[in-house]
Amino acid sequence: MPTGTPSESWDEPWAVVIARYSGLARAARSGQEITDSSPDAFEAGCFGAAGYGDTSELPDGAVRASLGCGNPVAVAQLHPGETVLDLGSGGGIDVLLSARRVAPSGKAYGLDGSPDMIALARDNAAQA
Repeated sequence: MPTGTPSESWDEPWAVVIARYSGLARAARSGQEITDSSPDAFEAGCFGAAGYGDTSELPDGAVRASLGCGNPVAVAQLHPGETVLDLGSGGGIDVLLSARRVAPSGKAYGLDGSPDMIALARDNAAQA
């Protein structure tokens, strides 16, 4: 864990993470393929959209920007009327899937540190 005050030691790692995910979000919004430093892990179905079943009804940008390490919606027991908060929500794939389960009276929120990912998620929500 970083030491010192957040302004002394946390700014640089935070900026690196935000810059990386912002670049990935911009690529997804422009229709580019998203690649990661470990393509073998993605091909093996360990990360990203490969961990989900049917994504055919989701916006392409949400699927393309899915960089997560699992499908929490597959194991969550979500019911109509519940509220979901997805931390590090990226392009919004889990928020969109959760929203379907908690509808019509529930809410699904996504929180991300990258303004570009938030913009991508908003685009995807509008399409969904």
